[in-house]
Amino acid sequence: QYSLLPATAPFSIRESGAIFSTKEFDYEKDPHCYFLNITVTDPDGLNSTRTVNINIININDERPYFTTKQRIYRIPEEQSLGTTVANITAKDPDDEDSPSRLFYSIQSSNRYFSINPATGAVQVTGRIDRDALPLRLHPNISLMVWVEDSPSSGHAREMEITIVIDDVNDNPPECNPSALRKEANENTAPGTFLVDLRNYCKDIDADPSNNQFIFTGLSGFGSNNFALESNVSGRLVMTGTIDLENPANPGVEVYTLTVRVQDIAHPNYSSKYPFYISFDNIIYIYIRIKPVNEFFPVFRNLSYVFSVSEITKVGSSIGRVHALDKDWPPNAITYSIVAGAGTRDYTNIFWISPTKGDVRILARLDYETTQKHIFIVQASDQEKSTTASVTVNVLEVNDEEPVCSPNFFSVQIPVNLAVGTNINGFRIECQDRDSDPRSFRYFINEGNENSHFTFSPSAGSNTSHLILASRFDYESGLDTNWVYNLRVHITDDNLVSARDKTTHLTKTGTVTLSIRVIPNPTTATTTTPGFTVVTRRENLYSPSAWYVPFVVTLGGLLLLGLLGYLGLLLLPRLHCCPPTGKAHSTPLINVPEKKKPKKEVVVTMTNLNTVFDGEARDPVTGRMYEFNTRSGARRWKKSNEPLQPMLAMQVMSSATENSGQGVDRAEAPSKKESSEKRKERTAATKPAAKPSARQSETPGQAGLRLQKKKEESED
Repeated sequence: QYSLLPATAPFSIRESGAIFSTKEFDYEKDPHCYFLNITVTDPDGLNSTRTVNINIININDERPYFTTKQRIYRIPEEQSLGTTVANITAKDPDDEDSPSRLFYSIQSSNRYFSINPATGAVQVTGRIDRDALPLRLHPNISLMVWVEDSPSSGHAREMEITIVIDDVNDNPPECNPSALRKEANENTAPGTFLVDLRNYCKDIDADPSNNQFIFTGLSGFGSNNFALESNVSGRLVMTGTIDLENPANPGVEVYTLTVRVQDIAHPNYSSKYPFYISFDNIIYIYIRIKPVNEFFPVFRNLSYVFSVSEITKVGSSIGRVHALDKDWPPNAITYSIVAGAGTRDYTNIFWISPTKGDVRILARLDYETTQKHIFIVQASDQEKSTTASVTVNVLEVNDEEPVCSPNFFSVQIPVNLAVGTNINGFRIECQDRDSDPRSFRYFINEGNENSHFTFSPSAGSNTSHLILASRFDYESGLDTNWVYNLRVHITDDNLVSARDKTTHLTKTGTVTLSIRVIPNPTTATTTTPGFTVVTRRENLYSPSAWYVPFVVTLGGLLLLGLLGYLGLLLLPRLHCCPPTGKAHSTPLINVPEKKKPKKEVVVTMTNLNTVFDGEARDPVTGRMYEFNTRSGARRWKKSNEPLQPMLAMQVMSSATENSGQGVDRAEAPSKKESSEKRKERTAATKPAAKPSARQSETPGQAGLRLQKKKEESED
């Protein structure tokens, strides 16, 4: 059984020993701690008592309240920024006697005041001008102050305060803007005009006697370098030379000057401020001295040399270059690589930080390829620049693994092979780009059960032979494995001392050997057969090349069309045509000589669709024929009417003369004859009889026929 004391404590205990509260606690009213004496008793009456301490934890369950009683505050206008107007205080019951951690804020919108979130001090944050709207009409400013005990989701309370703005006589000369900013280059000559203050200031008083003002009291750090020409003009000029790089110069870039602007006439102020005899206004002038870039950046060293291990990780910093600029203030220097820093495989293997000058590597360095890299870095201040050379010496490190040939070998050996035999003449040959040939060590890492195999020499050479070190013993059961898969390791640390092996970087090459032991061999020992790599290439149609057959087909059609067009152009030129200039030289009848027993006659037949503009009579047959004066073509005249007497005599005489010379030629009428005359002569030569059956013969054919008859009759 469990019991607790004192009985007045607001707690109870159950049979299970669970302690429960019997009331709702209030940290602000109830005790913060309870001590309970818990007694446990067993059925035989034995008991034990222990004290349980129960602490009541405070939670935020009370709203804060304001302790400030004042609600109305009065202040004059034109208070300085940051002036404390009121101190608002509050308290949180949850905090008891300890200082309350409260948060103050102004909920109402205003541009004149702000409240310190921690202290509750209301301060001036904006210019308070009683003469300007809206304060001209409403001089009372109401603020809703809010206090809460947590920045978010806490308990809060609000209070309204009123700030009354009292008016003062504040009509001094006004300058707009009240702060002027001008620039001047360093080393500007004395007497240089900077600014005319009268262009920015005025007095709003209506009476001319009250709107006159003067400029006095030029002050500020470095004001000895400036001066006003006169109090009335307000012209500000340089009186000294400012050199920013001069050690005697304070190194100020912006000079803040103040000039007092005041009324010449005595203002009439309220009796509330009898001690005022004048009202002044202050104008601020910020003169910025523009630095001139006079000096080139200068590297601390004309050249830099960095030594870097070839196994340095990509991206690591290998050194830093630094340049100085004597200009003040110092110009921002930008670093860059302008030449070099590349290899055959990489355009850039070095990178420099543009702002810090740190040089980093972008690609793995290789001593065996390039031992030294030289490149040019540039330091620039955007206007002037200078360069320096950087030499990176690559330090050799053992980073190349031994490469051995062959790296895999398979062999079969007889079970009774003699000890000391070079197994199948196997020899391993190793190379290492960064190690001496004597630096190799050979050892079998795994698979060498009962140590049957070894390499000779085991170190100091780049070649080694596989040797049978001990005989096989399968009969006694010492050996049970008939296939040995040996993994051979080749290291390049043979020349390294034992003391240096802890720090020396060692590389290892691997060779795999497969040895099969043959019991009672009946065939010759074989080694790994060679193999041939056959590469077959096929031209496959790609769906993406759909345009290829289309272009080929279209090109073929265009080529066939072009060939057909050329054939049509050449076809008319293939026909043979006689020359037109020799038509009249062709005789109508080729009369052979009588002394010759036989005569071969060759007749050229020409069928032309032409105009026959001439007529003549065949001297053999006496028939009329027509001919063309240009081409010499002839044909029998269809009409059998006789020729006119005169025309017939001309034709006969012409024919007789031609026949005496061995050539039959017909005279053609003159080209100048008119078509009417030709028609009259044609009509006069028409015979009255009808044409015979042989009228369709040409003059040449009729002549041949008569000539043959004449020769037969002579024979």
